[in-house]
Amino acid sequence: MAKAGKRFVEVSKKVDKSKLYSPEEGLKLVLDTKSAKFVETIEVALRLGVDPRHAEQQVRGTVVLPNGTGKTIKILALTQGDNVDKAKEAGADYVGSDEYVEKLQQGWLDFDLIIATPDMMPKLGRLGRVLGPKGLMPNPKSGTVTTDIANAVSEFKKGKLAFKVDKFGSIHVPIGKADFAEDKVVENFKTFMDTIVKMKPASSKGQYLRTVAVSLTMGPGIKIDPILVTKFVEA
Repeated sequence: MAKAGKRFVEVSKKVDKSKLYSPEEGLKLVLDTKSAKFVETIEVALRLGVDPRHAEQQVRGTVVLPNGTGKTIKILALTQGDNVDKAKEAGADYVGSDEYVEKLQQGWLDFDLIIATPDMMPKLGRLGRVLGPKGLMPNPKSGTVTTDIANAVSEFKKGKLAFKVDKFGSIHVPIGKADFAEDKVVENFKTFMDTIVKMKPASSKGQYLRTVAVSLTMGPGIKIDPILVTKFVEA
C-alpha cells in the first residue's frame, strides 16, 4: 500500500473526515488545500441513488460552466464538406473525416474530445471497442454528435462539460482550477449541481444525492452535505 507523502498528510490535517461541510465551507476549504507545484484541478465526485442498468436512470448530459474549467481541451472534429471550415473557424484542433478515422484505427488518441456530424457516425461505429471504454465515443445526448458542429466546438472550448453516470452510480467532473477566485468556483459548482438535481429520474427511489465530495488533484476529499447541496442550488 502506497504511503502518503508529507505534503498530503499536512494538508489533510485541515480536513475533518467525520464532518459533512456546507457547500460554501467545502469550496472555501478545497482552495485552502493547495499543495502541488502545478495548478491543480478542482474535482467534484458524486454518488447518485440511481441504477444505471435501467435506461431511464442513466443520468447523462452536458452543462456549460459559467467560468469554464480552466483547461484547454484538444478537440477532434469529424466532419466533411462545408463543415470542415466551420469547425476550424470555431477552434477545433483537428478537423477531417476518413484520414482521422484511419488514424484512430491505428491507435492515435492525441485529443480530449471527439465531436462529429451524424454522417460520420457509421464510420466510427467499428471503433466502439477503442473509443467506448475511454469515454471518447461521440453521442447525441452528450452534445458531441450534432449538425451544428461549429456551435458545439465553440461551447466545449469555452468550458462545456459532458458527463455520464458510471456503472456504480458515480459521476466525476472538473469544475475549475486551484487559481480560480472563490466566487467563480462557487458559481461553477452551483451550475453543475443544479443541472444534476434537475436531472433526477422519476423512477429513482430514496435519496438521490447520496454523496458529494470536492477535492484538488493532489488533495484530500472534502465531504459536502447532500441535503445542504440541494438547498444551496434551490436558493
